[in-house]
Amino acid sequence: MASLQTPYPAPARVPDDDAPRHTSARERIAARGGRVTRTRLAVLEMLQHGTHPLSHDEIAEALASAGIAHDRVTLYRALDWLVEQGLARRIAGGERAWRFEGVRDAGHRHAHFHCDRCGQVVCLEGLQPAPATALPSGFQVERADLVLHGQCAACGRRDEELRP
Repeated sequence: MASLQTPYPAPARVPDDDAPRHTSARERIAARGGRVTRTRLAVLEMLQHGTHPLSHDEIAEALASAGIAHDRVTLYRALDWLVEQGLARRIAGGERAWRFEGVRDAGHRHAHFHCDRCGQVVCLEGLQPAPATALPSGFQVERADLVLHGQCAACGRRDEELRP
């Protein structure tokens, strides 16, 4: 299979807590009993090596540029399966579009910043979403997502340049 060339540098691979022996995308998919399809494998590899959450369109574009044939439905199904299996996370992006990132370890959580001007989503590793502490009796938090919205530094500089 062709190696995916994305404009994002690849971080070191970290196995997830529930399957420490399974670090490759192929092994992680197989460990969950899933079929190791070309699309699932390519998408998981891309998400594992990404530095920020990617939209469906960004993933589709990277697949196409790597010569990996796919269609929109197959890609949506692959992403849904990876999320259901805990291999990827879905993050709310702008304009009702989801973004996706690989899960590097089961316990790792971090917040995200979404620039409302350019649409960029950045991982905030030093900031973790806190689960609600005052839940009604019997309620249990399974996950917490925190997305901060505002303007990134680049968009802020553009605004400064346009001011008289």
